[in-house]
Amino acid sequence: MNETLTRSLSGLVYILILLFATLFSRETFLLLFGIFMLQAVREFCDLVLLPKIPALIVAALLYFQFTFFLTPSNSIDICLVFASLLVAIRLILWLFKDGSPLFDLQAKWVKLIGYIIIPFILIDKISRFDGEYEPTLIVCIFILIWTNDTFAYIVGKSIGKNKLFERISPKKTIEGFVGGIVFTIIAGIIISHFYFLRSTFFWIMTGLVISIFGTLGDLVESKFKRLANVKDSGNIMPGHGGILDRLDSIIFVSPFLFLFYKIIVYVS
Repeated sequence: MNETLTRSLSGLVYILILLFATLFSRETFLLLFGIFMLQAVREFCDLVLLPKIPALIVAALLYFQFTFFLTPSNSIDICLVFASLLVAIRLILWLFKDGSPLFDLQAKWVKLIGYIIIPFILIDKISRFDGEYEPTLIVCIFILIWTNDTFAYIVGKSIGKNKLFERISPKKTIEGFVGGIVFTIIAGIIISHFYFLRSTFFWIMTGLVISIFGTLGDLVESKFKRLANVKDSGNIMPGHGGILDRLDSIIFVSPFLFLFYKIIVYVS
């Protein structure tokens, strides 16, 4: 089958499954993202050479404990988001270090929990940060992520001349990065005219956070793959690679988005 057709069909199936599971019910949303998380854990373990079985057990226990069984608590939420933010900030600093090796065993576990597992828990918390499950919010966040990815690629390919981070991702350009931000903010403004529960400011800031930290998340995952000497994190999605390749943006963005939304709730 033609590679472009394979990639298109694979992407379409992924989007349809994600939309159906998210919009159908919170239970199907949690189930799908639990499966996504376990696959992302497997792929991350392959990248950093971490034992899979104990990692999958820990991931499953934490995910279902914090999404299904624990009563929502602001103190727990704050602990989770700051733990994940601390790991994300350390990964951003690691991104800019030349010739950085992979981590020791303890650091790999910290990265697994803070970079992979907690962000999936926070995605669920974002979906109900006002108390009720709000599937449209998650769908709109993904629309903004896809907008950023698409237009960063289109603008970069069309007029991109200056490399953004050539050492890690040779194809990314500054022009593409700026184009992604601009079109994502425009998409946020359009969404705000249909999504009356949230303000234009809310969606502009959501688009800005997604564009900046989504790009950083993509670069962080690219560095993991470069050090592991692989092109993709996995091969579960023909033409697209692994789940980690598809969800690297939302995984890295989720703690920053969650903190921003908490601040909005606090000051409103």
